[in-house]
Amino acid sequence: MEISRLWMAALSLLLANAVLAQDPQIDSTPHRVQVVPVEAGIKLEVIDWGGSGHALVLLAGLGDTAHVFDKFALRLTPNYHVYGITRRGFGASTAPSPQDASYSANRLGDDILAVVDALKLDRPILAGHSVAGEELSSIGTRHPEKVSALIYIDAGYAYALYDEAHGDLVLDSIALRNKLDQLHLGTLHLQPEHLTEILLGIRQLQGELQQRQEDISGSVPHPVSDPASNAVLDGQQKYTRLDIPTLAIFNVPHSPAFQRTMERQAHAFEAQVSRARIVRIANSDHYVFRTSEDQVVREINDFLASLHLRSSER
Repeated sequence: MEISRLWMAALSLLLANAVLAQDPQIDSTPHRVQVVPVEAGIKLEVIDWGGSGHALVLLAGLGDTAHVFDKFALRLTPNYHVYGITRRGFGASTAPSPQDASYSANRLGDDILAVVDALKLDRPILAGHSVAGEELSSIGTRHPEKVSALIYIDAGYAYALYDEAHGDLVLDSIALRNKLDQLHLGTLHLQPEHLTEILLGIRQLQGELQQRQEDISGSVPHPVSDPASNAVLDGQQKYTRLDIPTLAIFNVPHSPAFQRTMERQAHAFEAQVSRARIVRIANSDHYVFRTSEDQVVREINDFLASLHLRSSER
């Protein structure tokens, strides 16, 4: 009987391993998952990979869930208690109607703060990949007292920090659209400066459009068809200054046009973020935390060690 039970247990283990090998979507890393309410009718998936030390929260890029960090998170648990949050509209998190107000950068930032409050995290470190940079900047701009540091993992583009020296096509388009919406010919004589602002905005946008046309000439851009992703992109907001310890890691793109944009954003962080450390990683890609995992982990550890953070463990 004992031999039979042992044999059945061994068979069950073999079958489980076979399923994991065939289905890469099944996550075998140690973690705990919970759902946390952030707004009436809205709950977010939160992953807890454990660890010890100061709380560190990972935020995924557009279209990804927090599980994109399943392997990377385990490289950080020796020094930090690591969490991950899947933003609204994706994965197991609630997906409200894809309207701008539901997915604006500040709304998404408020979601993160609601999770931080629910878990009673004491000034956690926030680290975000790609478009999660807008959530980092939303929180860092409006509530810097809530966090200890921000880490942009190839996430320091215009949605995270508006380049005051060169502008940005998307954010400048949104600003111009808002000015045009406020234009009323019957009262224009009362605010002639409003027309001047519009004319200046049009001229700046024209130059940015011409540059973008040259950059995409001969290339086929990948369209974004997911409604929630489009709502996130349409919900971008302008952030221009940060005064909080910041690590901005940039992948150096192969394309000259993208490399120019990357360098401009790196310089914007140097000029507009009072406490920024800039790191450029060559021969990698946008998912730099995977393709250059060792270097990203080393840069994060070195940066945070320099801050001498106290543990936020409860």
